[in-house]
Amino acid sequence: MHLFREKEWLFSLLVISLVIWLIFLGNSSLRDWDEGTYALVAREIYRTGNWLYPTLQREPFLLKPPLMQWLIACCYQLGGVQELTTRLPGAVLTAVGVPLLYLVGRLAFKQSLPALFAALVYLTMLPVVRHGRLAMLDGMTISFFLLLLFCLLKARHNRRYALGVGFCLGLIILTKGMIVLLLGAITCLFLFADRQVALLKNPYLWVGILLGNTPAIAWYTAQLQHYGNTFLKVHFQAQAFDRLIQPVEGHSGPVWYYLFELLKYGFPWLLFLPGGLYLAWKKRHTTWGSLVLLGTIVYLGTISFMRTKLPWYIMPVYPFLALAIGANLSEVWQNCDFRVRTWTIFLAIIAVAGLGGCVYFLIKKEPILIVMSFLLAISMSIAAWLVKQRDRKFIPVLFTGMYLVLILLVSSQSWIWELKETFPVKPVAALIRQHVLPGTKIYSSFAYNRPSLDFYSDCKVISAFVAVLKEQFYHQSYLLLDRPTLQQIILSEYKVLGTANNFTLISLSIK
Repeated sequence: MHLFREKEWLFSLLVISLVIWLIFLGNSSLRDWDEGTYALVAREIYRTGNWLYPTLQREPFLLKPPLMQWLIACCYQLGGVQELTTRLPGAVLTAVGVPLLYLVGRLAFKQSLPALFAALVYLTMLPVVRHGRLAMLDGMTISFFLLLLFCLLKARHNRRYALGVGFCLGLIILTKGMIVLLLGAITCLFLFADRQVALLKNPYLWVGILLGNTPAIAWYTAQLQHYGNTFLKVHFQAQAFDRLIQPVEGHSGPVWYYLFELLKYGFPWLLFLPGGLYLAWKKRHTTWGSLVLLGTIVYLGTISFMRTKLPWYIMPVYPFLALAIGANLSEVWQNCDFRVRTWTIFLAIIAVAGLGGCVYFLIKKEPILIVMSFLLAISMSIAAWLVKQRDRKFIPVLFTGMYLVLILLVSSQSWIWELKETFPVKPVAALIRQHVLPGTKIYSSFAYNRPSLDFYSDCKVISAFVAVLKEQFYHQSYLLLDRPTLQQIILSEYKVLGTANNFTLISLSIK
């Protein structure tokens, strides 16, 4: 009966996870930068059949390992080239992370309730849902790491599970490369803290490491033989080690950058994080306590002192935070240990913010987001009232409310809000496709290159200064100019091919 219940929980978690990660997955354009880049690489794999040496706009793509691009290319073969198939592999694998976290928590806590709460917290964290739906590497990486932790914990009772540890390391390497050093270090420290050092003598572990890493070693060897020092400089130095010691492409920030990210997107669960971390410290000699503390301190500490800062670098810390929050919520549920004043105030503030969102989106005439904000206000108000009454049912209200709020968010066109920071690419790409042959270089007055525009136009659109634009124009190149640049630039004998989103496509008029 107990085993049947466990399977029910796992199946239910998987279903509700797949719903939130797959619903309306293709309803928005691909985002710059990673999504557009990986889609371009995968499409070239799909078109050329060149699986071993991926290319980007016919140039070697040396920045990342190929597993994500391989999976997207497979989806292109099955379902065609579109947003849904581009995002599908990452979304499915991120969704699998929810039941995996439950399994890890079940083994670490030796109880079902905190494990279930941890999985539901992870399911309803906005950054996890949002980035997991994008064609990015982080959700996949986290799920492979959670599978590694599950195999590690199961190996205490069944030595054969140690095989999975090695295979998961190989999958992490083929997904995101050098991050395996940091996640591997956390794993090793956890082995010592949890007194599992005997696992290092387990032959299944080393066989798994040998077999599981063979594909990654083979791929890296092939790249080194084919590209030589260029691969070392781009893949290892520029993409990994340079980011430790200097800001890459201007992406810098203070040491507390990621704490600010947590404050921006961590509510309402951030309310229960201090209590969860305090519990982890009190239980630091237990499996779950040492895992939470090591994972949080080592990972968050490392990325905080890296010179390059990007919002999604924080993603692998969320499972550790979810475990801590799940432990705290379980204590509240079982012992009715409330922080009435603090929780009531903060939940009421979120409810008021939801009402403010209703007004804002009413002005913007976005009905789905109006309903979303209203639901947020209602659920947080009910939760605040239940906390005031010391009623533990506020916990399922929070889970249900946040899940429905996120469902409404991803059902709208606004879950990728970065798309509103610049011009929509699809109308401009349609203009280019109408007049320009695929693979053509087009020079643009826009401030920077946009991989998503390259993907939708099937051309290479290169950002350039006015002087370069004029030079390339007289070499019979196409120009994509915004209105101010078109009025400023002095050209003779040009032909206007069309206009979209305040961009004009022109070519040299040949008499």
